[in-house]
Amino acid sequence: MPSTTTLPPWTLRPALPEDVEAVAELRAVVMRPDLERLGRYDEHRVRQRLRDAYVPAYTSVLETPDGFAGCVTLRPAAECWWLENFLLSPGLQGHGIGSAVLRGLLARADAERMPVRLNVLQGSAARRLYERHGFALEREDPVDVFLVRRPRP
Repeated sequence: MPSTTTLPPWTLRPALPEDVEAVAELRAVVMRPDLERLGRYDEHRVRQRLRDAYVPAYTSVLETPDGFAGCVTLRPAAECWWLENFLLSPGLQGHGIGSAVLRGLLARADAERMPVRLNVLQGSAARRLYERHGFALEREDPVDVFLVRRPRP
């Protein structure tokens, strides 16, 4: 799904097993500030948690002309889909690519009449992106905020 604005050109492709290390490294970079702020950053654990949960069948890789630029996982669960590992290279954040990818995923969920759930770290700027796209607070704890978006007609 290429962009149609003045964004850099980008595409989504199915993830491959060999993408796992690029995804794990991007996760460590993107999540580090929030994990450090919460006193939970661990150089090994942040990457290993991704490796342990990585399922290419539900993951898409975002590419620009420069190569790997991010990923997103939309995993089926009981009566909903979980949006996970929505990671975008820091240099591309804030330019509309994340919103464009998210709109496409949510359109799929709406077509299937599926709610979408996700969690973000307390204080994460990503929460504002999700709330702009219709996600609402479901519950929270001292570390995580759980959001849900019900399907739209």
